[in-house]
Amino acid sequence: MADRPVEISWFAALCDDDYEVLGVPDPALLSSVDHCADIVEEAERAGFDNILLPSGYALGIDPVVFASVVAGRTGRIRLLVAVRCGELWPPQLARQLATLDQAAGGRLTVNIISSDLPGQTLESVPRCGRTLEVMELLRDLLDGRPVDVRGPHHELAVDPPRAGTVSGRCPPLYFGGLSEPAREVAAKAADVYLMWPDTEDRVAELVGDMRARAAAHGRTLRFGYRVHVVVRPTEDEARAAARHLVSALDDDTGTAIRNRSLDAGSAGVAQQSALRGDADDEGYVEPNLWTGIGRGRSGCGAAVVGDPAQVAAKLRRYVDLGMDAFVLSGYPHLDECRRFGRDVLPLLDHGPLVL
Repeated sequence: MADRPVEISWFAALCDDDYEVLGVPDPALLSSVDHCADIVEEAERAGFDNILLPSGYALGIDPVVFASVVAGRTGRIRLLVAVRCGELWPPQLARQLATLDQAAGGRLTVNIISSDLPGQTLESVPRCGRTLEVMELLRDLLDGRPVDVRGPHHELAVDPPRAGTVSGRCPPLYFGGLSEPAREVAAKAADVYLMWPDTEDRVAELVGDMRARAAAHGRTLRFGYRVHVVVRPTEDEARAAARHLVSALDDDTGTAIRNRSLDAGSAGVAQQSALRGDADDEGYVEPNLWTGIGRGRSGCGAAVVGDPAQVAAKLRRYVDLGMDAFVLSGYPHLDECRRFGRDVLPLLDHGPLVL
């Protein structure tokens, strides 16, 4: 493993995506302020560096409002707040983020989402063009610069928020996307390029491609890896837990769950489906990387499965391939957070990402 700490984040299930068994809703696990705050507070106690607060338009609860709640309930963990481009006028979003960063004492990080909005379908090029404009506007405004823009998606002239972020700078922008236009957006405007699970050789290939694209724009990127985990005392127990997680999942239920997402037709989701097609009969595409979890959720569609030493070793392999950060999750989120924090986190050198 490279001799450097990496940022290790957990996931707060804001989008009604918390189960004991995928496809079997449990009212106690539905997204609520209290349930999701319990996850955030447990992640802080366990020692995680950051926590993703995801966004789903028609699902669960709002990440920006929720972040303002848990900012006051936590004191150390960073908040990786997901925002969807197009939902808010960028100066309004900039004011929200600046205010939120103040409430969190400078602990804000931002996950930029480029999916379609309800009732609207944009082709990849214009949608990514809108995303790039939003990211550039946010960076200027939160860096304290006025903007005067006449772009394809925004026409505005406005000063930056008077009450800015704690640092006076834009919080780090995390962004992921696999299509050609999305890769270019990341190369031009992201601080951290987030990727979904894939085989180690394809991860290395993607890191190399993104480094070259960023260099062509005179920039450098940091890299993050979004993946689920299933950790148990032994590998056999972990594999059994993985099987249990999808034990009630039929094809129709899995398809319905995946189609709830607004990014169900994206290049990244298509690659997760292809990854399942490359797996063996038990869903493993390479040692300890299980794709079966992707049968019951959209987006990130694989899990690192094994005993604590195996899971830690797999994450170290990703660090060797260039990862600077991880965004992890597991089902149920509170239980797996506690388990990973107790059994795996002490085996890893980690800390907040410094950009």
